[in-house]
Amino acid sequence: DVVYNHTAEGNEQGPSLSFRGIDNASYYRLVDGDWQHYYDTTGTGNSLLMRHPYVLQLIMDSLRYWVTEMHVDGFRFDLAATLARQFHEVDRLSAFFDLIQQDPVISRVKLIAEPWDVGEGGYQVGNFPQLWSEWNGMYRDAVRDFWRGEDNTLGEFASRLTGSSDLYQHSRRRPRASVNFVTAHDGFTLRDLVSYNDKHNDANGEGNRDGESHNRSWNCGAEGETDDPAVLELRGRQQRNFLATLLLSQGIPMLCHGDELGRTQRGNNNAYCQDNEISWIDWRLDDERRALLDFARRVIALRTEHPVLRRRRFFLGDTATREEQPLPDLVWLRPDAREMGDTDWQRPDAHTVGVFLNGDAIAEPDPCGRPVVDDSFLLLFNSHWEPADFRLPGAAYGERWTALVDTADPEGVPDEAEHKAGTVVTVEQRSMVLLSRPSRTAR
Repeated sequence: DVVYNHTAEGNEQGPSLSFRGIDNASYYRLVDGDWQHYYDTTGTGNSLLMRHPYVLQLIMDSLRYWVTEMHVDGFRFDLAATLARQFHEVDRLSAFFDLIQQDPVISRVKLIAEPWDVGEGGYQVGNFPQLWSEWNGMYRDAVRDFWRGEDNTLGEFASRLTGSSDLYQHSRRRPRASVNFVTAHDGFTLRDLVSYNDKHNDANGEGNRDGESHNRSWNCGAEGETDDPAVLELRGRQQRNFLATLLLSQGIPMLCHGDELGRTQRGNNNAYCQDNEISWIDWRLDDERRALLDFARRVIALRTEHPVLRRRRFFLGDTATREEQPLPDLVWLRPDAREMGDTDWQRPDAHTVGVFLNGDAIAEPDPCGRPVVDDSFLLLFNSHWEPADFRLPGAAYGERWTALVDTADPEGVPDEAEHKAGTVVTVEQRSMVLLSRPSRTAR
């Protein structure tokens, strides 16, 4: 995790520790016509001058050191939009990107951008060039809104679930350009996301003014710690919903360490200054936390085992199977098993959708050039506050389905394993079910 956008010297009132005393005007962006003040797009008081050769050389030397001497295999660039501000605007053709692209060492490692800063036009999700993956903030927002039951979220949720081709395909990037996440080191932990409506940052000493105030969180009926069984059950279910959605989405999943253990920061969403129990991980596992860890492990194993859950190319909606009853690589289904239409997507109160992932239509070669085939999957989502009955599609999709995951269960294990085509599967309120059937073309 590299921070090349600012230093600890702050604004004009900060300490002189290094670059300010060496050559202030060469290392920092200063306000035009007023060189006493700093042009700040990072929220820290200063921003480095990304068009100066000294600054660019400093960054490239640092990156090369980490790769050649320390053998790291990639970087996450903090507030990467600032690095692309050769002048005032974020520029995909900036000198920084050119140097990265042309460098024979750095261009070969993983490059992950936090694609925003606090300056004008700083939100740049989807706008980084080839070679780059991005923290997909639109994924985070869409998934949070869907699972807290917001209206007008289904279409956005569907786009993010399937790799965000609308953001990355235009620049000829693939699903791996989307680093999907629900939580990160900034903001609420997963447990706090389902336990607090508001931030509780008083311990940081800034009068609760620091940290993000609009978190798209929902406390499930009580703010903070509670012993209400119904609230606790719903919070556990919501954590499983978020974990399963993240790990079953196309793209690269980013899981914040501790979320699989139910870690809490007691509602503090800006705990960088807390070197105590607020930010530490409690490794002691009670039954609830162990069950969440086991659930995360099981869904991770499913993702690892099945290439259709981590495709290298975007879905096309094409009919690509090699059997007598061809099916597209992706089908969106209503609860009555009919295909979703335009009016279904436009309904503001739509909170349910089924997704068919065709493992026989991956259309990608393996390292030996052989076609990749896999089991096929049905994902049934219900973010509504009432149960939903999903009718399984006809035998053309699969005659028998095996239920693998049900987030309504405290351990994520379905009550009933086998289901025939055309039968009804009840998806409980605020939960999802994953089903599979074997490949028809695997040899």
